Amino acid sequence: GYRGTSDQEIMDEEKVAELRKKRTFRKFTFRGIELDQLLDLTNDELMDLISARARRRMSRGLKRKPMALVKRLRQAKKEAAPGEKPRGIKTHLRNMIIVPEMIGSIIGIYNGKMFCGVEMKPEMIGMYLGEFAITYKPVRHGRPGVSAAHTARFIPL
Repeated sequence: GYRGTSDQEIMDEEKVAELRKKRTFRKFTFRGIELDQLLDLTNDELMDLISARARRRMSRGLKRKPMALVKRLRQAKKEAAPGEKPRGIKTHLRNMIIVPEMIGSIIGIYNGKMFCGVEMKPEMIGMYLGEFAITYKPVRHGRPGVSAAHTARFIPL
């Protein structure tokens, strides 16, 4: 006798397909909001999603310097050929908060000595630019320097 596929089986098949899709590329969400929606958010809506510190900073208004950086990023994106990365924009503004509009841009962040090129990713929203350019060279322990006067202690007998 003919047995129709039950709803349960259809659901299972859909779930399997869904999982297969998920495995190939997990859609990025920031606090439950998808990337394309993030780009459409107004500043007020974005402020509800980010940390209190960043919210306070944004509520106190965008000043002239960050506006100039945002303008240059827009310009670079406009000039870039579709599908290509825009040219890097150098900046000293390590205290700039990363907003969805910056995603995909390449920013040279000054670390006190040189500009570290960093590509903005969706995960970085709400963080400061300075977090992605380390200002010191991590310590390499293990090799005593020239002035290691303790060498006198270790006289092999």
